[in-house]
Amino acid sequence: MSLVDVAIIGGGASGTTTAFHLANKSKNVCILEKNVSSLEKTCGGGMSAAVQNWFPFKLFPIVDEVITNVEFSWCNADKVVAELSGSSPFWIVKREKLDSFLLDQALNSGCNLLTTFNVVDIKKQSNIWQITALDGRQVEAKAVVIADGSQSPWSKTFNLGPTKQKFASTFSGRIKRRGNLRSKTARFEFGLVKNGFAWAFPLNNEVNIGMGTFLDNKNSIPVNEILKSFLPDLGFDPSEVIGNEKKLRVWNGHCKLNGEGILLVGDAASLCDPFLAEGLRPSLMSGFEAAKSLIYWLDGEVNCLDEYTKTMQSNWGNSMAWGKRISQVFYRFPKVGYQLGVKRPTAPKRIAQILSGEISYEDIAKRVIKRLLLQNQSSKS
Repeated sequence: MSLVDVAIIGGGASGTTTAFHLANKSKNVCILEKNVSSLEKTCGGGMSAAVQNWFPFKLFPIVDEVITNVEFSWCNADKVVAELSGSSPFWIVKREKLDSFLLDQALNSGCNLLTTFNVVDIKKQSNIWQITALDGRQVEAKAVVIADGSQSPWSKTFNLGPTKQKFASTFSGRIKRRGNLRSKTARFEFGLVKNGFAWAFPLNNEVNIGMGTFLDNKNSIPVNEILKSFLPDLGFDPSEVIGNEKKLRVWNGHCKLNGEGILLVGDAASLCDPFLAEGLRPSLMSGFEAAKSLIYWLDGEVNCLDEYTKTMQSNWGNSMAWGKRISQVFYRFPKVGYQLGVKRPTAPKRIAQILSGEISYEDIAKRVIKRLLLQNQSSKS
């Protein structure tokens, strides 16, 4: 059995990003993917154009739509529109296209790929990791990257990530035509989903439809009921949507993302934005930062991977700590939140700037939370 430098469990956006950057620096990398091929992956597919900074090749060829306007609504009415600044601040992609493209880049750089590799055991012996598949195949590695998404069991196994995982209940689907959703416009609907919102993101000749609820909820989303209210306003019939429900692991406090020769990236690291459910930017960011830390470690320049956790806390977690606080207040008092947090003259621009990566939640959080709490208290008195 040959020994690789790094075994990456999962061939999604975070795993392939990590793999590319490692292989590009001549590291011996193997992606272990349980699926055979990249099937259609229904999700929002929105990401800031700032992610281009983490890649030496152009991502724009796989971008389906460049968003220049964001439209907000409350129960399909009371709409406001924000114009995004910059030439291409927010991109919409098909996840299967993004993942396949990044995988090709990793493979072309020398990464290896094992498919139908359903990991059932990970253990360490004499500083070497042994990863075993359901069919008995084994891979040995100096380091392991956990990149197998929100349903990953391995963070708990190795006491990494949040001690108490927090999940958003989500539905994501796709419609094979554009309806009346305006070109280059993303739609956010805040009044129809309890403790959350619905969205519509345009693709080339299709639309990504979705919804999520972000406070601790015991029940599943009434998907059909919401679709019946939301879709006619966009020129669609609910029967046109093909999609699925799932639990999405979201950020829930600063936590350790690495151990000795092992680290978490993407959704497995619980990095998803707890307010707007943005997951692609932190997935790509974590893949880039994980590879950087692993390269230093493999080259003997550092003796641990702790810098990865510190960097992710600084570059992402600090903003998400404020995003979580905004989420807890906004979704508890959504109508007040919409009036003061979205309809306020400067608010749509601020949300647009967050989506584009231009500012963080930390830049606006204290003012927003204070305003929402004061307004809710005055409405009760």
